[in-house]
Amino acid sequence: MRCRAVRRLKRRLGRRGTILTCYGAVWLLYGYGQLVTPQPDQRGLRLALSLMPLEVWGWGWIVAGAIALACAWAPPGRDAVGFVSLVLIVVPWTATYLVAWLLGDLPRGWVAAAIWMVITVPVLVVAGWPEPPRRKRAEPPYEP
Repeated sequence: MRCRAVRRLKRRLGRRGTILTCYGAVWLLYGYGQLVTPQPDQRGLRLALSLMPLEVWGWGWIVAGAIALACAWAPPGRDAVGFVSLVLIVVPWTATYLVAWLLGDLPRGWVAAAIWMVITVPVLVVAGWPEPPRRKRAEPPYEP
C-alpha cells in the first residue's frame, strides 16, 4: 500500500514538482541557517548586506523556498512562479560574491559565485521542460 501512495504522490508532483520540492526545501534550510547560525566570514556578502541585513536575506531565502514548495503542487505552466522565485534569490547572492572577488575583498569569491550559478542551472533547465504526458491505462481486457 505504501508503494501505491508513493507512486500516486510521484505522479501528482511530476518531475517539475519534484525539482521545486527539492530546491524549495534546500532554500528553506539555507535561509533558516542564515537566521540561526550566520556564516562567520561575510566578506563576500558586503554588497548584499549594504542593501539589507542578513536576517532579511535569510527570510528571503525562506520565502523563495516556500513559494517553490507551494508551486510544486500547481499544474505545469502555473508553477512558473516557483521557478522564478528560486532563481531570483540566487541572482543577487551570486552577484555579490562576484563583486567581492572583482574588488579584491574575497579572493575566492568567484568560486562561491560559480557554485551558486551551477546549482541554479538545473532549475532553469527544468523550468523549460514540459511535463511528460502520463501513460494511459489499457482498456479492458487488460493486457499483461
